[in-house]
Amino acid sequence: MSASSIPSFTGDASPYGGGDPYADYRTADFSFTRYADLADRRLGAGVIAANDEFFAERENLLKPEAAEFDPEHFGHKGKIMDGWETRRRRGLSAAQPHPTDEDHDWALIRLGAPGVVRGIVVDTAHFRGNYPQAVSIEGTSVAGSPSPEELLSGDVKWTVLVPRTAVGGHAANGFAVDTEQRFTHLRVNQHPDGGIARLRVYGEVAPDPAWLAALGTFDLVALENGGQVEDASDRFYSPATNTIQPGRSRKMDDGWETRRRRDKGNDWIRYQLVEQSEIRAVEIDTAYLKGNSAGWAALSVRDGESGEWREVLPRTRLQPDTNHRFVLAAPAVGTHARIDIYPDGGISRLRLFGSPTEQGTARLTARHQELGG
Repeated sequence: MSASSIPSFTGDASPYGGGDPYADYRTADFSFTRYADLADRRLGAGVIAANDEFFAERENLLKPEAAEFDPEHFGHKGKIMDGWETRRRRGLSAAQPHPTDEDHDWALIRLGAPGVVRGIVVDTAHFRGNYPQAVSIEGTSVAGSPSPEELLSGDVKWTVLVPRTAVGGHAANGFAVDTEQRFTHLRVNQHPDGGIARLRVYGEVAPDPAWLAALGTFDLVALENGGQVEDASDRFYSPATNTIQPGRSRKMDDGWETRRRRDKGNDWIRYQLVEQSEIRAVEIDTAYLKGNSAGWAALSVRDGESGEWREVLPRTRLQPDTNHRFVLAAPAVGTHARIDIYPDGGISRLRLFGSPTEQGTARLTARHQELGG
């Protein structure tokens, strides 16, 4: 196990002086953010318990949007913050007024999909002098739907993902993680107290092969089933990962939209399927994309990293704000898929229905065992 903060931010931020509250926000580009957020509420993630949430509710940790700051927003308990904030810890007596080194607050996070964690961002946006001095994060893998009491019972083995590390206020504190295990829950500790605005847990979904086998035919590219976006030509308005999120899109920015092209090229997304599979049916949805949906789309598949791309759905006219369904004339076998849209615009969801091949199922099962599943 190892984790690192790259780069590290420590110490207070300056008091808010007016204007744009993000003007002095400290952040960096973290390479692991190319992975999906396993703590995304859309996947079913939740903050299931916390020992204290006196000033601000624990559920704020997983809000999808950036934290907001209203300098005039006060309540009966004090300043209302858009994050999770605990009360100030105190010592045992007047002779010992300070908390001990072991004192800390905690929150339990249920990941939206079990997976391998590649990086974590502990965002202390707007917590300028009331952020924790340090954080530590642990992970565990527990089958089923354990209660907070079961997770805290002492019978559960926790693995350190981020050792106790100093963090900074009003900053994106990033930690790279290289523990090759499958996790279902995290325990976030802040030492000794304070506030965290947002938590992002980036990684790769590691599905349960038994569950996929029971489903039979399922969406082979869905994030919750282990699919992922490898690359995209454009992410100007919204991320390509939106196209494999659960459920239907509910608004325009819940899909994928590119900037307007002024050349003769086209936009595309490349995906990795859960494993080698047979694709038998395709859905391309343009929900909420009305004057900016893609004009046409084509789908190609390849088998293996060095395989040749084969077009399985020729360039086809798309309608705005419409779910398009196609049954393939013959199953398309592959490990990767690519959708090309012409010339630009966007789609809200892509669904590729089928089932893993015998070889794909064997690799999935082996991988599941390697990760401790």
